[in-house]
Amino acid sequence: MEKFDIAIIGAGPGGYVAAIHAAKYGKKVALIERDKLGGACYNVGCIPSKILLEHSKLVQAIKRGNSWGIEVANMEINFPRLMQRKDTIIQELLTNIEQFIINNHITLYRGEATLSKDLTITVGKKTLTATDIILATGSKPFVPPFEGLETSTYFTTDTFFNLEELPAQLTIIGGGVIAVEMAFSLAPLGTKVTMLNHSEDILQTEEAEARPLIRKKMKELGIELVTDFQFEKFEGNTIHTSKGIYTYENLLFATGRRPNTEIAQHLELAFEGRLIAVNEHLQTSKPHIYAIGDLVGGYQLAHSASTEGIYVVDYIVGNQLTTIDQTSIPRCVYTHPEIATFGLLEEQVKEPYTMTKMPLQTNPKALMEGNTDGFVKLITKEGSGQILGACVVGDGATEMLNAILATKNAGGTAHSLAQMTFPHPTVSEHIGDAAKAVFGKAIHR
Repeated sequence: MEKFDIAIIGAGPGGYVAAIHAAKYGKKVALIERDKLGGACYNVGCIPSKILLEHSKLVQAIKRGNSWGIEVANMEINFPRLMQRKDTIIQELLTNIEQFIINNHITLYRGEATLSKDLTITVGKKTLTATDIILATGSKPFVPPFEGLETSTYFTTDTFFNLEELPAQLTIIGGGVIAVEMAFSLAPLGTKVTMLNHSEDILQTEEAEARPLIRKKMKELGIELVTDFQFEKFEGNTIHTSKGIYTYENLLFATGRRPNTEIAQHLELAFEGRLIAVNEHLQTSKPHIYAIGDLVGGYQLAHSASTEGIYVVDYIVGNQLTTIDQTSIPRCVYTHPEIATFGLLEEQVKEPYTMTKMPLQTNPKALMEGNTDGFVKLITKEGSGQILGACVVGDGATEMLNAILATKNAGGTAHSLAQMTFPHPTVSEHIGDAAKAVFGKAIHR
């Protein structure tokens, strides 16, 4: 039986990052994965979905070029080649992860891990122990138990990315980030997309002022959006709702994910609802067992899981003095335009504040690029200019947000952003103007 300092179960973006971070401290680390390195993010989540979105974004750029006078006739979509490109990129990324694991002398176990009550870990015929254990087992797609669903054939995100042919039609159940991104990934390629979301609106966890822009774009792309209804039953390739009956050729459930908590249940760890209960240091109810990522509260995001994995390792080695600041975790939607947010939304602020918003229609670079849908929005504490939250909507918003977030994390304020010299012409210079607007000194308004 081999003894380790830290054993990590799950090699997704939380687990493998934690393993490498621990190895950098000189710890003897075991990393256990029952399926593929990279977890859901790299194989059936963040990475494949963003690759498809890049394909669709390029199609939209070509069409935009046509309206400018750069005429491309008879554009054809070779979907099998696009999916081959997706597979090639993912394989390269997984190879990189495996090489990082080797470079850091981490012992990788492939197989299902089981834990006994004395915390002995078994993987196949091998057994090991560790002083500290980090659970990073991720999550799986959730499909609601609708009446008659057993008569239907459908995809989840775990199976959808195995498509070999471009679907002529796709119905998506859901209205959250995953559902909307999947609609944006296929509609520009020519798929007729219908989105059925029983709630009143889409993207209800995101910036409210961004939603109309996304709905407008969905309409332009020919995406049929149906909201505010009740599902009644599924019957073969028909969906009965309070708004009528919808037929489909292909059906995708994008209705959220549920944590993989089998190990935690076996160990009789404490739970809070479906999630593993942890304290501010991500410790479970049993000493020396930690849980991160989709297993615990907070954002179900790859970079959040990575941050938590690094935090736990730092805490274990005694090098962590502060807890994770959830207001510094960015939230991104990779539609076109993109939505990037951190901190508080306007309706969540409980103290006197200032809100400024600068639409991109007046930004020279956005006009040049033909991407004027969007805005830069800052929420600051009244008087001090402390940054409470920010949202950037537009092409490249997920990259632009980092300038504001870095300023906040460095202790800067709206004053700091207002005093920065941004290069011209850039879309990011709108950040400086939004900061100047906090003090009534915006230039371009």
